[in-house]
Amino acid sequence: MTLRVCIPLVCHMALLFVRPLSLHAGELDVRWLGEVQKSPQREVSFDVGFMEPLLMRKSGGEVHNPDEWQERRRELIEAWDDFLGPSPQTPEGIATQLLKSESVGGVIRDLIRYECEPNLFVEAYLLRPAHVTEGTLLPGIVALHHTAQDTIDEIAGVSGPDSRKLGLKLAQRGFVVICPRCFLWQDAPSLTAAVDRYRARHPESLGMRKMLFDARRAVDILEAQPHVDRTRIGAVGHSLGAKEVLYLAAFDERIKAAVASEGGMALKSTNWDAPWYLGPQIHEASFGRNHHELVALIAPRAFLVLGGETGPGAADGDRSWPLIGAALPVYRLFSDSPRLGLLNHGQGHTIPDDVYERLAEWLGTYLSQKAVAALKLDGIQVDTK
Repeated sequence: MTLRVCIPLVCHMALLFVRPLSLHAGELDVRWLGEVQKSPQREVSFDVGFMEPLLMRKSGGEVHNPDEWQERRRELIEAWDDFLGPSPQTPEGIATQLLKSESVGGVIRDLIRYECEPNLFVEAYLLRPAHVTEGTLLPGIVALHHTAQDTIDEIAGVSGPDSRKLGLKLAQRGFVVICPRCFLWQDAPSLTAAVDRYRARHPESLGMRKMLFDARRAVDILEAQPHVDRTRIGAVGHSLGAKEVLYLAAFDERIKAAVASEGGMALKSTNWDAPWYLGPQIHEASFGRNHHELVALIAPRAFLVLGGETGPGAADGDRSWPLIGAALPVYRLFSDSPRLGLLNHGQGHTIPDDVYERLAEWLGTYLSQKAVAALKLDGIQVDTK
């Protein structure tokens, strides 16, 4: 399958060491926004499961405007909070320990360690442009890694193919980036053992709750960095990382723009029933939730899904459109130009170079000062936790 949107190929080396992409002639949106909001040309036969109407409150009243949406939004957050279970306790302070520092490709890459849960520590790479003038504030990115034994080494550019070095490449564009290690690979012999250890501490809490908690803790660390603009925080992830990005953007309003690549939006599209995610409960007849609700919770902040459609591991594509389409009316309560879309590149479970350019442009555009300031006009609190 070919890419539906026309993406010019640009030499990667020519794009190194530049600031995030600027807005086009004062516009607040990417030029191709409308192209990623078109429904598939062919009929989607994939069963995405039950999707509860988004613009209908429990009381039976229909939602017509942003104020009424806030009531409905609270209903959805409460329902998901109940399902995910209680959150771990957030430790006091944001102290970090520097384990290693090196310079690579115009970027300072620090390996740090910080307290995640009380008395439980996690490692992360923190990347920033090497030459930043005093007083300059840059947008920040939480970059969440995919399933790999090298975990944060690949996304931070220490090892692996270029397509997986999201953290390093974004830092080379002028972002400050944190790449935290997922709890599944924190001193545990297997993924199930990591979940068992977490559930022993928090028996009523799901694995996805832990991932969400850890991602939010990474935001705490990132926004405390001296060159980070706390009002311009974004998130990006591929596969496992994309799943985490969906939940992080939905539940943390500090995230102003996000890109989720090949995480699998529909509950049936990938292994959401694994114990480290949501578990087998999602197959029960009484489970009435679906991820279109999480997409809607992100509104009106910018959210882009990248889909590969076919091939081993492919989890997003045309099958993801019903969830995006269901959330678009919520976005349109805030703006006639909703910052939501699906880019189905059709090139499998990866992020090709040309698609990466779109990913970087999305984050650069919607984390610009003008775009974030516009969110205030939409009525959303832009500096909450």
